[in-house]
Amino acid sequence: MNSEKPSFEQSLKQLEDIVSKMESGGLSLEESIQLYEKGIALKKLCQQDLENASLKIEKLSLTDSPKPDPS
Repeated sequence: MNSEKPSFEQSLKQLEDIVSKMESGGLSLEESIQLYEKGIALKKLCQQDLENASLKIEKLSLTDSPKPDPS
């Protein structure tokens, strides 16, 4: 099994696929619960990736801000 964390795009695509399957219906209760659990885990991964990206952007913005003129 691949222990490497999927990219944001891979996680988002898997999450979209899960939503489509659940919306289409025809799943057993057990299948629906399994997909829901996987969807929650993928949502957490995506949310973590977005938070990390936001922190990086904030850090870059702070270090790239113009310095006040000391005069």
